[in-house]
Amino acid sequence: MKPRDFEGSNPEYLDYILTEILPRVKEEGLANRVDIFIEKSAFQPEESKEFLRKAKELGFEITVHADQFTPGSSRIAVEVGAKSADHLEATIDEDIQFLAKSDTVATALPGASLGLGEKFTPARKLLDAGAIVAIASDWNPGSAPMGNLITQASILATFQKLTTAEVLAGMTFRAAYALNLEDRGQLHAGKKADFVTFRTNNFQNVLYNQGSLKADKVYIDGNLI
Repeated sequence: MKPRDFEGSNPEYLDYILTEILPRVKEEGLANRVDIFIEKSAFQPEESKEFLRKAKELGFEITVHADQFTPGSSRIAVEVGAKSADHLEATIDEDIQFLAKSDTVATALPGASLGLGEKFTPARKLLDAGAIVAIASDWNPGSAPMGNLITQASILATFQKLTTAEVLAGMTFRAAYALNLEDRGQLHAGKKADFVTFRTNNFQNVLYNQGSLKADKVYIDGNLI
């Protein structure tokens, strides 16, 4: 959202970001993507679409904070070629089909639903339609302070009737795809071996225990940390 101390309109603020901030960010290698919150209380559809297109021209990947409270912005994410559309709690059936026909990742953020008492992202409908569904925590002090992704994902799975395999895929290789980190996210020849292990003989216990089963070991690039 536009800072309170910025003396200007939303379009003027977005232009300031595009002309003053993003070129420097790009030059110094501080970030590789931009995100924008499209909502009645934040940035409007047309100004957001123009901002995203120009940010993409500057060489940034783009993500959209979409359909959290009202529908419509997930369609914009697809139209501008966003890597992901995040939230989607208010996404309607028509836009689910639109997402499913695209390469834009639909990211469910159950932590925000729990923190705000809002409905969950329709992950079951998205998967059944053929969308690429990732799952993330949205960990932040305002709306998703829990931070425990496995607990959040377990609750999402219960309410959305997701299998353990679907959830684990959403938290690993589909999430990696959304971040352009396709060299990791799954144990496969030629990929980085970044993973955790759990003390259980059944992978379903990772979600069944709703976060009480903690990771036993952490490996980065195949090396035990």
